[in-house]
Amino acid sequence: MNEQTNKKTATRLLLVAVAMFGFGYALVPLYDLLCDVTGLNGKTQRADVSEIKNQKIILDRLVKVEFTTMVNTNLPWKFKALQNKVSVHPGELTTVKFLVRNMTDMAITGQAIPSVAPSKAANHFKKIECFCFTQQTLQPGEEKEMAVQFVVDSKLAPEIDTITLAYTFFNSNKNIKTGLIKKQPVAVAANNSK
Repeated sequence: MNEQTNKKTATRLLLVAVAMFGFGYALVPLYDLLCDVTGLNGKTQRADVSEIKNQKIILDRLVKVEFTTMVNTNLPWKFKALQNKVSVHPGELTTVKFLVRNMTDMAITGQAIPSVAPSKAANHFKKIECFCFTQQTLQPGEEKEMAVQFVVDSKLAPEIDTITLAYTFFNSNKNIKTGLIKKQPVAVAANNSK
């Protein structure tokens, strides 16, 4: 009887482990679905140029779009928007630029994660081009100008007059630990420093 109890316990533990693995595996798609349905966490929408060509530009309305930038503590980069804010007409294609610089003496890859506030504006903020779509690798001391091309959908709720687009850059180099990165700035040409 003791052996039979042990087999049942082992089977149950195995089923629990499989269920936990399945739940962990499904968590990301479930979160993405939740964000799509509710606009939670301000996930922005990706659009194709052909999708926005038919958008009517609302000339009698302006929406202020503000930009904030952050760098995770594990990534020794400097990162900023070249414009802190722009005013756009809904339906109008707009391009803004950002500047990023690797402050170390080694190549590092980073990934920018965007979010939009208020969250109910996220479904109406459509990016056509963005540096956040791919990982960015910067060589030692390299400085790079990056663009975001977007449209604020003409169906944006009338009570929303300001949207904040925030980016946080994270270190994508899994083999580089923070303590091993030399955080001293490297020497670069004077015309590259900002």
